Amino acid sequence: MIKVIYGAKGTGKTKMMIDAANATVPQAKGHMIFITDSKRGMYDLEREVRFIDVSEYDIAGEAALCGFIKGVIAGNHDNEYVYIDGVVRIAGKPVSELASFFYMLDKVAAQGGLTVTVSVSATKEELPDFVEKYI
Repeated sequence: MIKVIYGAKGTGKTKMMIDAANATVPQAKGHMIFITDSKRGMYDLEREVRFIDVSEYDIAGEAALCGFIKGVIAGNHDNEYVYIDGVVRIAGKPVSELASFFYMLDKVAAQGGLTVTVSVSATKEELPDFVEKYI
């Protein structure tokens, strides 16, 4: 399952992502992973949530991000929650050009029984049709 948190820049999406990740800690039976492109928020997450700053791995583009996420998920067989904060910044593309990314994410989430939450910097009107089904 994929969930999308959207809003214009500065509307508190990262805080909502951190709060959502922390809220899953008591009920989670598997691993929780928080992927972002900065150290911001790292100390706000519960220690049970694995924090990954992709800026340390030179992720360049949508294809590299897809491969990175698949690799992180493949590292453990009991992943349960994945949070991706700032997918537009990380991929370096506008959300309208990320259809194949969301298709891959949907497929990986279904195969692995994952709940994936993604933040997108865009207003509701700017979201393409392929993203609206995850709101």
